[in-house]
Amino acid sequence: MKAMILAAGRGERMRPLTDTRPKPLLTIAEKSLIEYHIEALVKVGINDIVINHAWLGEQIEAKLAAGANYGATIQYSREEQALETAGGIKKALSLLGDEAFVVVNADVFTDFPYGNIVKACQNLATSHCLAHLILVNNPEHHPDGDFYCQNKQVIDPIKHPLEKTLAYTFSGIACYQPTFFSDLDRGKQALAPMLRSAMEKQQVSGEIYQGDWWDIGTPQRLEDLNRRVGTALSAHAEAQ
Repeated sequence: MKAMILAAGRGERMRPLTDTRPKPLLTIAEKSLIEYHIEALVKVGINDIVINHAWLGEQIEAKLAAGANYGATIQYSREEQALETAGGIKKALSLLGDEAFVVVNADVFTDFPYGNIVKACQNLATSHCLAHLILVNNPEHHPDGDFYCQNKQVIDPIKHPLEKTLAYTFSGIACYQPTFFSDLDRGKQALAPMLRSAMEKQQVSGEIYQGDWWDIGTPQRLEDLNRRVGTALSAHAEAQ
């Protein structure tokens, strides 16, 4: 099983922090965001990892190299300009193989158990679905959420409006069948329209995770999370 970490975004809302450093290399408790994901993936046996990058991508390659320090094998999909989610996956498709694969946004921080997505990937291979999404409780900055999830099927609220309280936020963690992207044109392509179309055909399954999840979208959120993690680490050290 392979995984792709999406790391090509410019991180405009994180400026000036991202003027000289790519967003995935911003740190929480002195470890970069992308390293947390690599370690979590390797821990559950996903060692083959593809990382796309665009803005200051050479720094990502210099930091992670071929992945040996993490027990991983890392390949890079280089983009001259960020191709958005679907476009980036399409460009990297030849590196991801013929089986269902995991995709993770580099700019989220979570304690999500990646073993769950391994199981979802395995189930996807024998189902009619093309994608499986991990949904989370809506953060303060995104109170209306993205999608509904009923009976493990993800539903588009635009086509099937329900109570807003039933909506959840897409975590940026998912797995996909390669065929989901096979007919997609190359170039800059958004993922949301593809997902919504597949939802109408009941081809998107999902599950809800209610543990810790942070979208590192602003410098303030990064600062708040660093403060929270630092406090937790100090408490743990004192308890030893």
